[in-house]
Amino acid sequence: MGDRSVPAGAVNSARPASPTARLARAGFSNVAEALVMLGRWSSEDISQDLVDDAVEHLGEAADPDLALAVLDSLPRDTRAKVLADPEDSAALIAVAGASRALGDVLTRHPQNAVGLGHRTPHTSVQMQAILLEAIGARPDDLEPVASGSSVEVLDALRVAYRSLLLPIAVGDLLRGNRVDETSARLADLADAALAAGLAIARFDIPTDAEPCLFSVIAMGKCGAQELNYISDVDVIFVAEAVDGGDEVAALRTATKLATGLIRACGESTAEGSLWEVDAALRPEGKAGALVRTLSSHVGYYERWASTWEFQALLKARVAAGDRNLGQAYVDATQDFVWTAADRPDFVVDVQRMRQRVEQHVPSKDSARQLKLGRGGLRDVEFSVQLLQLVHGRSDVMVRSPGTLTALEALSTWGYVGREDGAVLAAAYRFLRTLEHRIQIFDLRRTHLVPEDESDLRRLGRSMGFRKDPVGELTQEWSRHSREVRRIHEKLFYRPLLQAVARLDAGSARLSLAAAGERLQALGYRDPAGALRHLEALTSGVSRRAAIQRTLLPVLLGWFGDGPDPDAGLLGFRRMSDDLGATPWYLRLLRDESLAAERMARVLSSSRYVSDLLLRSPDAVAMLASDSELSPRPLASLKTEMTSALARHDDGETAVASIRAMRRRELFRLSASDTLDRAHTSQIMSGLSDVTEAAIDAALQVALSSVETALGAPVPTRFAIIAMGRFGGRELGFGSDADVMFVHDPLPGSSEKEATDAALAVANELRRLLSAPSPDPPLEIDADLRPEGRQGPLVRSLASYAAYYERWSSPWEAQALLRARMVAGDVTLQEDFLSLINPLRWPKAGIDDGALREMRRLKARMESERMPRGADPTLHTKLGRGGLSDVEWVAQLLQIRHAAQVPQLRTTSTLAALNAAVDAGLLEVEDQAALEAAWLAATRMRNAIVLVRGTPGDVVPSAPPDLTGVAFLLGYEPGHGSDVIEDYRRTTRRARVVVERLFYESE
Repeated sequence: MGDRSVPAGAVNSARPASPTARLARAGFSNVAEALVMLGRWSSEDISQDLVDDAVEHLGEAADPDLALAVLDSLPRDTRAKVLADPEDSAALIAVAGASRALGDVLTRHPQNAVGLGHRTPHTSVQMQAILLEAIGARPDDLEPVASGSSVEVLDALRVAYRSLLLPIAVGDLLRGNRVDETSARLADLADAALAAGLAIARFDIPTDAEPCLFSVIAMGKCGAQELNYISDVDVIFVAEAVDGGDEVAALRTATKLATGLIRACGESTAEGSLWEVDAALRPEGKAGALVRTLSSHVGYYERWASTWEFQALLKARVAAGDRNLGQAYVDATQDFVWTAADRPDFVVDVQRMRQRVEQHVPSKDSARQLKLGRGGLRDVEFSVQLLQLVHGRSDVMVRSPGTLTALEALSTWGYVGREDGAVLAAAYRFLRTLEHRIQIFDLRRTHLVPEDESDLRRLGRSMGFRKDPVGELTQEWSRHSREVRRIHEKLFYRPLLQAVARLDAGSARLSLAAAGERLQALGYRDPAGALRHLEALTSGVSRRAAIQRTLLPVLLGWFGDGPDPDAGLLGFRRMSDDLGATPWYLRLLRDESLAAERMARVLSSSRYVSDLLLRSPDAVAMLASDSELSPRPLASLKTEMTSALARHDDGETAVASIRAMRRRELFRLSASDTLDRAHTSQIMSGLSDVTEAAIDAALQVALSSVETALGAPVPTRFAIIAMGRFGGRELGFGSDADVMFVHDPLPGSSEKEATDAALAVANELRRLLSAPSPDPPLEIDADLRPEGRQGPLVRSLASYAAYYERWSSPWEAQALLRARMVAGDVTLQEDFLSLINPLRWPKAGIDDGALREMRRLKARMESERMPRGADPTLHTKLGRGGLSDVEWVAQLLQIRHAAQVPQLRTTSTLAALNAAVDAGLLEVEDQAALEAAWLAATRMRNAIVLVRGTPGDVVPSAPPDLTGVAFLLGYEPGHGSDVIEDYRRTTRRARVVVERLFYESE
């Protein structure tokens, strides 16, 4: 093994640390004083081993100096006994190191120190018996028999109370009891003290006083068994005359009992006081009678009580006195608790109450306020209580008075998300534990985190933070407060709460037996079918079913607000079948009520949006945020789609991803339109941008595919020119993408070789974008090319130049007014536009022959293309004052004047009309009439697509389409006929302008 000895003169690293270093490492601040005390113990024949053990325990104390001082203050024999028992030593040190007040108790009454580590908290009944015995009262009839002055009795109560408090503190500080267990034991001790205080009060009642039944109802934290070490004990007193007795005289006796009880617990003596008994929660508060009969209490709650008083009754519990009377009070008042949410503006009242509490926190204390400030205990308690009062009307499972128990029930049954519930519970336990540690120090009622460094150090050590007690405590407190505030704001201001609260209690928890009548009243055309959906959604005991039972009563009403409630419910069932097992889906609808309400609206009003949502249910998350419903910029769309291409090697798969992105954007835009979150101009440009980005990305795939097939680069430059409404960035939900394809052979390539390759690219592009798929097809329409459908699909730039020079018709020049660059070779696009600009913006304007031809073509379109039997006043495209009328006026102005007025060189109809006004070519009143009609027709066409799910050009004249269109256009229910009349009126005014300006008729 070799020689392991330490050479002479070397430093022995295993040498025990000096006493001074050991004490410093243990956490002592005043090491010198500690050495003196410990040295004195050695002279008392206390072994060094016991002293070392004590130092080890002291190192675990929140404040070792404080704990050592208490040990040193004990009588010599008591200290020896405590140090000889490791459990007693650890218990005393844990208590004395965290509580100066309890250390003083041990100093004044050292008999409590011996055996402290072996004592366990008593039951409520045992504690009551001990306290009654201490004051000389018999547990059987509570009649005091103590002799001596009342002060002696009060002192005896306080001494006995604190002897019972000590083992509760040991369990909390040393044994790791949870804060809810500690709080419940403190409430049990308070109950026992109230019973003892009542016995003391009876001592002062004259023997000839009118007898009465008297009960003490615990409220607030005591009622919920969530009591602090030192807190006002909120109570309500209720009394009754005995059979045949005088009620007025009985109430006088009861009032004396209540007054005596308050004095017995709250009066300060040589042994201090217990706590204040606060009866301010009684009817009419401090201005009201201290004691009332049960019927008087009930009468007050029936007529006069405020919302906060019903909220307070949630915690009511019998604490002392006549238990039958007390239970009768609790039973009678619970109905008020669980009908409080039926009151008008209940949710708003509770929210305002919380805001007032927060506003009254002094600004100098707000950052340190553990109870009332932002992210404090009240945030948790108010959130839980509000959820209980709203949902507890119809769900008895959430009616617990205790915050943590109620929170667990709310989480179990789906009213609070599991993660939020767990985070909130952990934060509440932390904050309550910190509150206990602050209060136990001096047994003083406070909710302020101290600022002094030494106090924070003691608190941090008491909470288990040893490496950096102050820093770790501050960081953890801040983290929990942030989480509490975040969840509080989500739960407490959840719009769904107000919607549920507005339902009557019977409707707030879905009952299939009673749902039929409600469905019929809400406008469901097939209540029986709706009931089947409800049964499928809510049957069973799963968390999913529980959450849907909470959501559906509100959703049914929201579906009923739309034009097709049955479709809304069916859509919701289909979505829930797909996503119900996905954790985020129901959580989103419950926690983000705006998303739920918006989902209900789109499902019950738009088949188009519903189909998109049902193809991609996860898109429902967009409905939670206004920003998510805003059209995205073209550059962002192009970047995302181009990036997606890089993730796929296969062209088919790549374009499938592009079409899926387009579907998502179509949902964004259609939902935005349905929910009235965007102007028509934003919808048009948004649809045009999505189409442009998809075509641009798909063209890259088509070019790559053709190159792969050729085994060589495509031998021509290729470009796509937008035409029609696409060119004007005026697409609607039912629009095709009008385009023209142009190419320009590369040097060295033959015309045929280049044309064949360009044709392959165009065909591949159209195939990829319109192939059968769950995603909406993107139809590429090239009918506006030269010679229309009879002409070549793709032409070279030179071919376009030759054609326009020799054969171009007036209508083709008119069509080119909307031509703009979209995709492909940028230089080629610019060359094409340079080629057509003189044609569409002729310097000489338009001659009489071309004008006659233009008018003849317009009239021919109106007569030949109008569907047979269609009402020309209701056809949005070709009808009188419709899209075609307005667009042809704008285009005539452009052909005539664009060469001289650069502002007219735009592809946008409305921009052209505005430019004509600015140039003095169009009267403002005429422009307003034309624009109103054009927008009315555009909105109508979009509404028709949204309602039906398919395009349509004729204003519907009968339900259900007319009802749906009217709803989307913002008309009140039952005013469908106004839609038709308003549309006719608007377009009639525009037609007058068209006939005067385009046909030059007076």
